[in-house]
Amino acid sequence: MKHILIIGAGSDIARPLAYLYAKAGYGIYLASRSFERLNKDAADIRNRFNVDAAAFAFDVTRTDTHAAFYSSLPERPDGVICLAGILGDQKQSEVNFTAAAEVINANFTGLVSIIHLIAAEMEQRRSGFIVGVSSVAGEKGRKSNYVYASAKAGFTAFLSGLRNRLFPSNVQVLTVHPGFIRTKMIAGRETPGIITASPEEVAKDIFTAQQSGKDFIYSKWFWRFIMLAFRMIPEPVIKKLDLK
Repeated sequence: MKHILIIGAGSDIARPLAYLYAKAGYGIYLASRSFERLNKDAADIRNRFNVDAAAFAFDVTRTDTHAAFYSSLPERPDGVICLAGILGDQKQSEVNFTAAAEVINANFTGLVSIIHLIAAEMEQRRSGFIVGVSSVAGEKGRKSNYVYASAKAGFTAFLSGLRNRLFPSNVQVLTVHPGFIRTKMIAGRETPGIITASPEEVAKDIFTAQQSGKDFIYSKWFWRFIMLAFRMIPEPVIKKLDLK
């Protein structure tokens, strides 16, 4: 049986995504700090789909634990999906570097650390896939979230280079750029309904794109055109706009 590892399995996207892979016959490894919830999710997956499923405590920001964590998995996963990340508080990040570092470590440094281990192993066996969920926020900075956006921009660039490195080894690297998603990360914020995706929609986009061997997707698809227009706005204009 093939297995996938979902890092950041406490994310609202993780459960519908795990169901899609379990339905396709994959065993599921769930990893995050939300260990109690993950145990219940793993039991549910075993009962629903009759596949292997297990939960693991994992903190993406504790890079010193990553090697031991990856070695502890019962089997090396055939695919890894990275959903971990935090939005953070931009105002706090502007005046407190500790707050900024938490955002950067959760969205970039920690992910680079664990993916380095996974990529080396997949490169050696010449198979596997890595999915990194970045964000449209990383395509152009805004004053309301530029610390978070800069970490996502770095993660996008990292995945792009990794894709080029691993292509000769037959390892797929998929970058996912979601726009607004109805998750607890943005709970309480007003978002335009028509361009805001549900976790289930994003999960389906990820699953379909990975199974199709794609390199990069937006979710929902029309964010490609929204971001194209946004990137074309000149910086002298951007800095005068009160973008939230």
